[in-house]
Amino acid sequence: MRTYHTPLDLVRERSPERPVALVRPDVVAVAARWFQDNFKGDVLYAVKANPSPWVIRTLAEQGLTAFDVASIPEIELVAAHAPGSRMAFMHPVKSRAAITRAYFDYGVRTFALDTHDELQKILEATGQARDLNLIVRLGVSAEGAAYTLSGKFGVGLDQAPPLLLAARRATEELMGVSFHVGSQCMRPTAYQAAMAQASRALVRAGVFADVVDVGGGFPSVYPGMVPPALDDYLDSIHRGFEEMKVHETTELWCEPGRVLVAEASSILCKVELRKGDALYLNDGSYGSLFDATHARWPFPVKLVRGSEAEAPSDELRAFRFYGPTCDSIDHMPGPFWLPEDVREGDYVEIGMLGAYGVAMNTRFNGFGDAETAAVGDAPMASMFGLAKRSIALPRADDAEERKVVRFSRPKGKAGQRRRRR
Repeated sequence: MRTYHTPLDLVRERSPERPVALVRPDVVAVAARWFQDNFKGDVLYAVKANPSPWVIRTLAEQGLTAFDVASIPEIELVAAHAPGSRMAFMHPVKSRAAITRAYFDYGVRTFALDTHDELQKILEATGQARDLNLIVRLGVSAEGAAYTLSGKFGVGLDQAPPLLLAARRATEELMGVSFHVGSQCMRPTAYQAAMAQASRALVRAGVFADVVDVGGGFPSVYPGMVPPALDDYLDSIHRGFEEMKVHETTELWCEPGRVLVAEASSILCKVELRKGDALYLNDGSYGSLFDATHARWPFPVKLVRGSEAEAPSDELRAFRFYGPTCDSIDHMPGPFWLPEDVREGDYVEIGMLGAYGVAMNTRFNGFGDAETAAVGDAPMASMFGLAKRSIALPRADDAEERKVVRFSRPKGKAGQRRRRR
């Protein structure tokens, strides 16, 4: 993988025709170290957020060698690029064949479930193994997330006690609970509230949990979505853990995905055509820009013009994007603020796409084949203090307060680690 100092250096050297995923491994390394230094428990990376081999290798190099996996291909990926790592099969619904392969071929011992049927399936597929770590996924009520994840998985709290008791009796190893407060959670107290609900379910079941897994949901920074500091999230989790009815050896786990990788990658797209305020790019919603279309997230952008003779205008204008496919759904409304003289042949860097960017890529209409290059500049925004410039934006959860968030934007008028408790 070739490394460039900045995206501009790449454009001036070779004017790429395909979209380029610009990756920053050092940013992943910083995020991984922060979580391991500050979260008082085990950190498992949620592979689904970005399954790129360079991500897996970087995390392993930083000592983060536990992974939340959801399929055999993800298990194979981790086994290939972080051999010897611990894997937890946290998808609550798995095929029998996948369970069998995970257990017998890859040594996976941790499995999530949210029904009695899934528990029985896990036991049968592993030959009634007694060395399983069984994690019961609870359906908790939590507010403040950009994506709620409570509709598809999680046993209801009123039905949870019998399942918790059955899981406790089914293993001689660890039995635990997990939940998910939703993706891009904007309220730190959502974790503490969910842990209180989990604690009540355990009390009603009359069992102790060996593991409390608070899942993912840790946010990153996007225009219009400025979360509280990550310290606030961990403080809420640690307080919630202290208040739970658990024993002294209960382990605390988390499964960060987005927050570890969002800042670490951007997408460099070429402008194929301009129609007024509409820019037609060579990447779109069937490529790395799923969230820009379906969630209408206005990701931060920069204009990259290879010509040294003509600098972009200082005046900014709001643009909308269209992707390269012939489907009219391939539309990203933005607004995306760029110099008003953007034109065919220019490049647009779309930032904060390390999470659920390349991971969502398809090959629809023959497009989506992006290359990868490393760059050494800072991300456009950062939860870890890595970005270049500072601008004041309102906090998403309190319009009266202001918080400094770092974005790199064109100028213009618009614009104490522990394993056991």
